[in-house]
Amino acid sequence: MQSILKNYSSIILLLIGISFGSLIGLFLPTVVPYIKPLGDIFLNLLFVAVIPLLFFAISSAVANIEGNNRLGRILTSMSFVFIITITIAAILTILGLWAFPVTAISDGQGADENILNAANDGWGEKIVRFVTVGEFVNLLSRQNILAFVIFSFLVGISVRKSGEAAQPFLRFLIAGNEVMKNMLDIVMKLGPIGLGAYFAHQVHELGPELFGFYAKPLGFYYIFGTVFFFTVFSVYAFIARGRKGIPLFWKNNITPSLTALSTCSSLATLPSNLLAAKRIGVPNSVANVVIPLGNTLYKNGSAISSILKIYVAFSILEWDFFEPSTLLMAVGITLLVSMVAGGIPNGGFIGEMLMISVYNIPNEAIPAIMIIGALVDPLATILNATGDTVAAMLVTRFSGEKFTKGEEEKVDSSIV
Repeated sequence: MQSILKNYSSIILLLIGISFGSLIGLFLPTVVPYIKPLGDIFLNLLFVAVIPLLFFAISSAVANIEGNNRLGRILTSMSFVFIITITIAAILTILGLWAFPVTAISDGQGADENILNAANDGWGEKIVRFVTVGEFVNLLSRQNILAFVIFSFLVGISVRKSGEAAQPFLRFLIAGNEVMKNMLDIVMKLGPIGLGAYFAHQVHELGPELFGFYAKPLGFYYIFGTVFFFTVFSVYAFIARGRKGIPLFWKNNITPSLTALSTCSSLATLPSNLLAAKRIGVPNSVANVVIPLGNTLYKNGSAISSILKIYVAFSILEWDFFEPSTLLMAVGITLLVSMVAGGIPNGGFIGEMLMISVYNIPNEAIPAIMIIGALVDPLATILNATGDTVAAMLVTRFSGEKFTKGEEEKVDSSIV
């Protein structure tokens, strides 16, 4: 119990902050204008930290990848598996929301004229605006995060191509990554105060009906996520190893699942995932590449929550989520959030910022989305962490590598 309380302390503190904020919004409305600046300060610190954090995290990760022909084949198969399965998760979530809509309340604000004009841009203008900027200084704006992500990837690739001469720069990237991760940890300690202040403002503005609004998307996530966990992962295990793949996966997925639930950390689940992969028969050449990279780049739980967050934001603002270009962009954002923000502490918040940039969503809609992201974290962690093992099974299947006789199968053979 003490261990669980320690690992979930950030969520517990966040809930306490939200609860106090709600009470203030309900019973002390005159105090709200005085504490709302605390929420603004928290969001501004987050916005300031995101650009250097993304640069160091992405550039250092790409620069550290070493390749040869076999590794290249595994990485190619891994990329294929990651992209296709995350896209499947996003599409299934969209279908789930279409079949079981989560109604939301409006904040009473419509889209302003600049937002509407941006939404009416042609595809050519949108592509240019999202992936590039005309001046280097514009890369440092959170409004151009997508272009900045691409720039950071190119820096990482350039470091790899520069060889020995770039080693001092690579060490700088690695050190910068550690510094910015610690800085974000410091900023996030203000989360209970900052989000509590924003929640007080929302309760004051929107009233008690706000609680019913949160219950519906959370209920959808936990029901949909649980069904996804058992059904879709079973299908993937069957594709990878046939009928024996399903019992092998689930028998060895118990420990990683419990580890993810008790620690609320994908990183803490990595050792048990590697052990589970070995017992399933995933070769070390695949497991030692796919599972560590998947720990950072492969997030089924984040993919589902990303679609839900976009849907909720659009519902609050009374925008049409099911418009085709919106859906296509949502899937693209989900891929980026899952593969880019996954390795960053509190990376889900990076996803919200990417949403703001691409859809020009007003800042007022963000606290609600951040709170949803925090509350779905336990199930999201299970989906994120244990998905790495079934992904390693799929990569083994599609890369041409051979499954070994796992420890479980060896035991069964010796009994026979």
